[in-house]
Amino acid sequence: MPAARRRPVLHIRLNLTPAVGFGPGKADLLERLAETGSISAAAKAMKMSYRRAWLLLEELNRSFRQPVAVKTKGGRGGGGGATLTPWGRTVLKHYRTIEAKAQRAAGPLIAALRRNLG
Repeated sequence: MPAARRRPVLHIRLNLTPAVGFGPGKADLLERLAETGSISAAAKAMKMSYRRAWLLLEELNRSFRQPVAVKTKGGRGGGGGATLTPWGRTVLKHYRTIEAKAQRAAGPLIAALRRNLG
């Protein structure tokens, strides 16, 4: 689809404090982690290094009072995994709700801008 015909996308980045941010990348990482149960698989799905994904999750875990994700040890011969905590699912749900509400609120204004593109 030509770029001019694509639906505009509103990206929301929450700067919760000057040092703590949460945006589409971290939200997508949490979603992939919930889907795959693996930091490695989540990172691969996002074309991100394992180290980068691990660092982002550690940053989130340090930022909140409760962890958003926990690692699990693997059994004999098996690798470990990771899972979202209930708080991690809440963080993701709140962020996606904020995104959806902002998109609905901004939709008419974005459409007006698009109608006036050259």
